[in-house]
Amino acid sequence: MTGIGFGTWSWGNQLLWGYDPERDDPELASTLQAAVAGGLSLVDTADSYGTGRFNGRSEALLGRILEECDAEMRTHLTVATKLAPFPWRLGRRGFDRAFAASRDRLCGHLHRVQLHWSTARYAPWQEGALLDGLADLVLAGRVEELGVSNLGPRRLRALHAHLAERGVPLRSVQVQLSLLAPEPMQHGGLKHTCEELGIELLAYSPLALGVLTVPPGSNPPPCTRLRAGLFRRLLPASLALRQEMAVIAEGHAASMAQVALNWCRAHGAIPLPGLRRVTQARDAVAALQWELTDAERMRLDALAQDTTSRMPANPFMSA
Repeated sequence: MTGIGFGTWSWGNQLLWGYDPERDDPELASTLQAAVAGGLSLVDTADSYGTGRFNGRSEALLGRILEECDAEMRTHLTVATKLAPFPWRLGRRGFDRAFAASRDRLCGHLHRVQLHWSTARYAPWQEGALLDGLADLVLAGRVEELGVSNLGPRRLRALHAHLAERGVPLRSVQVQLSLLAPEPMQHGGLKHTCEELGIELLAYSPLALGVLTVPPGSNPPPCTRLRAGLFRRLLPASLALRQEMAVIAEGHAASMAQVALNWCRAHGAIPLPGLRRVTQARDAVAALQWELTDAERMRLDALAQDTTSRMPANPFMSA
């Protein structure tokens, strides 16, 4: 079974998560410490995380909190960030300043750099040069590992082959993956490609922005308008799925969130739930203590395929 990581998209995000620094920052510090102490193995961030005046806040908070953590504890954690291929980041050196800024915000705690998305669909001339620039960073020893994000099987094969020619391993690919976004698990899909090429599959939004944590018959928690619209559409469509999740959770004395995370793990993916609260961190840690049975996984697989309404696709996803 895979481990479990966690994401920090919500850190500094006012638009979708209602971030408030005075209210949230102390809790985020305690959350990270609980996650790392409990054995969560990877933390994911990005240089574009944080909205408005809080741009870059996720990396800055993460770096500051990691500085306060026990050094021995940090050795068991992989810190990964994603660099966005914005239109003004051009050429082989297009990421150099962004990488340096991310590393500074993270106080040097950076093990894996990732291409946030492919530009092959709209600016194909940009992708190869930027990827070579990231490979240069690995070959120069400035960062240990290289990953990608929001790629389907075809682009993943192309980028893997290009990096292999340079002798740079492609460590991971992260995509949206959950019981309400199961497409990467379909026959011949991304999961198969990752297994063939030896690439880690990282699952972001494994809880479908919280939809999969709402017990049947319960009201969703208070949330921003954007998430509220998603809940209104997906809660009715996912009722049968969430009913089965609740049954499985009760059988394991676990939460529905743990069921959703362990469904990803049962398919060989490392889930990256977004964590903002200590209780969420402890819940994710508890998911490491048990596994779905084959019968439970197959029941969930069938219900996931039958669910008519799913999470919206990421517009930056490439085939």
